[in-house]
Amino acid sequence: MEEKTLIFGHKNPDTDSICSSLVHEILDRKNGWKTKAVRLGNVNKETQFVLDYLGIEAPELIDHVEEGQTVLLVDHNEFAQSVDGIEKAKILGVTDHHRIANFETSEPLYYTAKPYGCTCTILFEEFNRLGHKIEKTEAILMLSAIISDTLLLKSPTTTEHDKKALEELAKIADIDVNTYGLDMLKAGTDLSDFTSEQLINIDSKEFANGDFKFQVAQVNTACIEDVLQNKEAIENAMTDFMNENGSRLFVFLITDIINSNSQAIVLGDVSVFEKAFSKTVENNMAFLEGVVSRKKQVAPVILNVI
Repeated sequence: MEEKTLIFGHKNPDTDSICSSLVHEILDRKNGWKTKAVRLGNVNKETQFVLDYLGIEAPELIDHVEEGQTVLLVDHNEFAQSVDGIEKAKILGVTDHHRIANFETSEPLYYTAKPYGCTCTILFEEFNRLGHKIEKTEAILMLSAIISDTLLLKSPTTTEHDKKALEELAKIADIDVNTYGLDMLKAGTDLSDFTSEQLINIDSKEFANGDFKFQVAQVNTACIEDVLQNKEAIENAMTDFMNENGSRLFVFLITDIINSNSQAIVLGDVSVFEKAFSKTVENNMAFLEGVVSRKKQVAPVILNVI
């Protein structure tokens, strides 16, 4: 039996990573291609809400790929955020909405990168470009990812393309976006049964410029103070992570999805963070008013400084 090409998003997958992998597989099937959606980490509660709503299983979990394995990347391109063994895999294509960094292949490939709020918005346009009908299942997967990545179109990463896609997908799914979206986002704010180690890894990404590696993790909440009750344990987990992974800076964003602000816990080379945001870090914390996007408002600001 012919080996299938694997599709996956980044480590510590969010809703866009999981949904775009599943949607890409559906699109490939309509094109007559043999692919398989997989994941590189545990499914978070927000994403599980979507899967339960649709009554479908999460993609299979993998921790590495063998040399020569054909793969398609969605929602990421940086090798540090990808599967173990990615350097020796055969990358056939990438569909992404992030910056391009530390990426190199030995052969030509299909690469689609657009500065949209969500990978699934790009896939929505691919369905239309190729003339494929969008069924209810993939419509809900795509609109869920758009809601997640744009915080119901409130994030500064939101584009007109995302707004148009969400509107059209909602009609296909016959769904009230605001009601469904708030329920989905709220499901992701239940952090009560996570350990501190798990908390800083729910949605965490590594970035690098030269030999300067830093980590930015993010959780969504309806009450920042609830998360800060475990601040000391969170800081200990962050310190352990930095020691184990050689990170020089760790920023843990606690994002208030109601008021669109973030409280940052900052450890390591704090001066870089302070210069980036013109903020003084006190008691390992800094409040970032209006900041909700790691991709647009946090990571690139730090990268510009280092």
